[in-house]
Amino acid sequence: MTDKKTIAIFGAGAGLGASLAKRFGREGYRVALVARRAAPLQERVDELASAGIEAAAFPADLTNLDGIPALVRSIEERQGSIDVAVYQPVGNVGFVPAAELDAAKFKPMANIFAFAPIEISHAVLPGMLARGDGAIVVVGGLTATVPMPGLSGVGPAMAAARNYIFSLNAEVMPKGVYAGTINIGGFIDRSTGLRAMTSAGAKPDPSYPILDPDHIAEELWSLVTTRDRVEAILPRTPAT
Repeated sequence: MTDKKTIAIFGAGAGLGASLAKRFGREGYRVALVARRAAPLQERVDELASAGIEAAAFPADLTNLDGIPALVRSIEERQGSIDVAVYQPVGNVGFVPAAELDAAKFKPMANIFAFAPIEISHAVLPGMLARGDGAIVVVGGLTATVPMPGLSGVGPAMAAARNYIFSLNAEVMPKGVYAGTINIGGFIDRSTGLRAMTSAGAKPDPSYPILDPDHIAEELWSLVTTRDRVEAILPRTPAT
């Protein structure tokens, strides 16, 4: 192994995942791409290779929480220590009004938006703490910070992950490890969810902007490198 750093992108879709891979790859990082479907992952690996970026695909179902420790080990065995771990769920989000939410509806959302990022963090933290360096970033949505009528389920799950990240950062920052979050109030251009919506003939709500994933990747790069704040909210407002 060389002294190259490694970023592991858990939920490596065609939008933000691809932009993150290119942004960190330009800085010399190896890239580990994790998502459910093997074929699209390999396509992204080939695209990155053509740009001179070392990448590898790790097909996995991140809702299989028991499999996450072994997944992290397989990445580290192939690409070395994980220096940056980014968790960003890929796919459509099904909101549920709070009055209709029950445990059965909430559990799969909690698996994706709370339990999986916590389990991934738990798996990568020992190595980061031993080295005295590393970064964990969880990407969520605006409902993690601003409760919205009719958009429950996902929001409470992401709020739990957000609370965890704030607490975690306070504990591990003195030991050289950063934990942060980006919460996005809009649609991500080129993303799987947006493509599925438009392919089905649906139009995005005009009150929610479409964000450039390259811009989000740049914001995440800034969080990891400056470590001057725990959270970024996009699109930015004068208060953020």
